[in-house]
Amino acid sequence: MSETAILAGGCFWCTEAVFNDVVGVSGVESGYIGGTVASPTYKQVCSGTTGHAEAVRVTYDPAVISYAQVLDMFMETHDPSQLNRQGNDVGTQYRSAIFPLDDAQRAEAEAAIGRWNAGHGTMAVTTIEGPAEWYPAEDYHQNYWESEGQRNPYCLAVIPPKLAKLRKSFADRVRQDA
Repeated sequence: MSETAILAGGCFWCTEAVFNDVVGVSGVESGYIGGTVASPTYKQVCSGTTGHAEAVRVTYDPAVISYAQVLDMFMETHDPSQLNRQGNDVGTQYRSAIFPLDDAQRAEAEAAIGRWNAGHGTMAVTTIEGPAEWYPAEDYHQNYWESEGQRNPYCLAVIPPKLAKLRKSFADRVRQDA
């Protein structure tokens, strides 16, 4: 049986690339969540006017990896202390947010933010939002790093350091074929 986590940590291409390398994760879908427009497009979300965040919906096996571990990886592989941005990506669509699907996930999200705050010299601005409607991103955004991303200068500058941090901090949780 699989479970789902919905996470927004800046550019969804970057977050998707990280979770595609995690043992126990069977799928990662890029999409939009947390806004006011039904079925938004990438162009609309990038305008910053819809209220949506670029996010990923992670499907994982809880017998292999827990929700708490998924959240810890999420918190460590982006900068949750940056308000409405990740690096050069600026706007509310790039906010750090967790979208719990139930009260248990909400409690785990609060705990994960607490763990991160306790272990770092700054406080996370990560929000806990929802419930909210999930909208899959356009097909060309799915598995972007594996298809187009490795030819995209932005991705080449941003994703490899995130993957290196994942491999260093969570070596026992990274796919060996990654």
